[in-house]
Parts: sequence; C-alpha cells; structure tokens
Amino acid sequence: MNNKLLIASALAAGLALTQGADAAEAGRDYISIVGSSTVYPFATVVAEQFGKGGKFKTPKVEATGTGGGIKLFCGGVGVQYPDIANASRAMKKTEFETCQKAGVKDIVEVKIGFDGIVAAQSKKSKDKLELTRKELYLALAKRVPDPAKPDGDALVENPYKTWNEINPKLPNVKIEVLGPPPTSGTRDAFAELALEGGCAQIPWIKAKKETDDAWFKNVCMTVREDGAYIEAGENDNLIVQKLEANPTAVGIFGYSFLDQNSDKLLAAPVDGVAPSYEHIASGKYAISRPLFFYVKKAHVGVIPGIEAYVTEFTSEKAFGEEGYLADKGLIPLPEAERKHIATAAKKMTPMTMK
Repeated sequence: MNNKLLIASALAAGLALTQGADAAEAGRDYISIVGSSTVYPFATVVAEQFGKGGKFKTPKVEATGTGGGIKLFCGGVGVQYPDIANASRAMKKTEFETCQKAGVKDIVEVKIGFDGIVAAQSKKSKDKLELTRKELYLALAKRVPDPAKPDGDALVENPYKTWNEINPKLPNVKIEVLGPPPTSGTRDAFAELALEGGCAQIPWIKAKKETDDAWFKNVCMTVREDGAYIEAGENDNLIVQKLEANPTAVGIFGYSFLDQNSDKLLAAPVDGVAPSYEHIASGKYAISRPLFFYVKKAHVGVIPGIEAYVTEFTSEKAFGEEGYLADKGLIPLPEAERKHIATAAKKMTPMTMK
C-alpha cells in the first residue's frame, strides 16, 4: 500500500470514530462508562484508583441502568458513544445483535464477581420480615393464583394488600416495595431469580412451562402496577433514604448497598437464608447473580487508557479476595476463574453469542 492510501485509510478510520461528534467531543481523552447502578460503585472506585495513577484522566462513570447503558453502548462506534457498559446481568442476545447491526462488532465481556439481591427494611421497622421466593412472587406479581380457589388453576389480578394476607405468620403491614425500573439489570435478575423462582413452586404453573414457556414467564415475571411496587429509579441511595423515612416499606437492591448501609438497613432472609458475603459466594443464597462490564474493542487504542483501566479492574488488588472491591461489597469470583478472566481481558478476547 502506498503512502497516499495509508493516509486515506487513517483519515477514514479517524472519521468513523468521530463522525457525528461535536467538535468538543472529537478529542475525548477520558473513558466514558455507563450502565448498572449496582456495578456503579465498584466502577467508580476503580476509576478513582486508576485516575490517581496520573497517567490517564479519571473515567466518567454514569449510572443509567443496565438496559439503558447497553443501549447507549450499542449505539455505534465513535467518541459520542460510551466505551464501556456496566451490567448486573449478562448481555442479552437481542442486545448483542443490536450492537452488531450498529457496527459495534468486537465486544469484550468481563465478569467481575457476584452480588446478591436483597429485600431490605429500615432498622427502625418494628415488623421484621422473613420471606420465601413464593411469598415474594405472590406479593409482587401482576397475576397470581386465585386465593378463593386454592385447588383450582385460575389466575386473578393480584388481590393481596398486606403481607399477612399471603401468610398469616407475616406482619399485618401494607405491601409497599420500592425497587428498580425495567431498564435495570437488578429488576431483570430479581424477576428471574426471585419471582420466577417462587412462581415455579406452584405445581400447576410450573407444569405449563414445558408447553408454553412464554406464558410461564409472563405470569411469573410481570410485576403488578397497582401501587404495591413502586419504581424508585436507578438511584439505590434514594431507596435507602425512602426506607428510612418509611420503616414499613421494603427496598429491592444489590447486596453491596446493604453492606454500605448496614447501620441503617436490615435484609430479610429469603428461603431461610440471610444474604451474607459467605452465603452469596457459596451459592446458598437463592437471589444472587454475576456482574459484568463490556468493552468496545474498536475504541481501544483510540480513547486513551481503556486497556489500563481493564487491567486495574481485573487485578488481584481490585477484584481479588483481599481486593479493595471486596471491601465495597463485591463477592469475588473463585481464584481460577479470576485468573482466566484477567488473562482474557488483557488479550481483549471478543465474546461470541450463539
């Protein structure tokens, strides 16, 4: 290739990366990170540590929710689009396909650890809850089995107003649950692990899963909209504040926020198991999930510091058993898996999806 062609290729590559960006954005010299509010505090700590190194600017981290963050990330290649998307669930096939169609071809998936989803109350609450996944489903699903026909197989709009209507052993307190919106990975994971997990304990509903999975998921994972479940946005700190103001309410969020607010909040055991570091790490706590971030490989080498940021995040001093992220509530991966992930991340090995 002659010099003119080399220059033309370089200009074309540069144009592709800056096309549509404002002049001010064209020379972006910091990493742009969006996504999960659960991963946000971990990413923020890593960004601060990374920025202290002095070689690169501190990345800008925004909590947009997992779904919202991946949508922004998959918008295209160029400095007007984020470099990294944090996620409190794995990227969906539909999202991956959207990325591909928009030219975001090579995506590096980095699994960082585990988190549990908790149902927490203010420590001021006089009525402490101990729940099962089935009770969570009955409290929060849009449609539930008709309580007037316990031996039937009919569904009705959720009639339960208080916890003791579901189980007389539970307190006579209004069902009022503050939780994340549909764009949140925490909401997705809670619906799948807690609500679907509880719903599947009802034999006649579970039996229909084999013949009509779409019906099963719709019944099990659709959240009621009559005021018992209140979408509190992507700001988990706001849920903490609201629980303090309303001790009878329950909040749904990641274990890391419980850990950071243990002086104010108490989580309900689920299926007889309290959400703790040990129980989540061992898999004993039922409502736990892995956490991720996704890197746009096309931006590596163009936006300064991406490789170094990924190296910092996947270092033992960060996501290891004794790392600074464990102090913030991240449940580390097993050692062998951490080493494998750190190696793949360093090589920037793109993910595949079948």
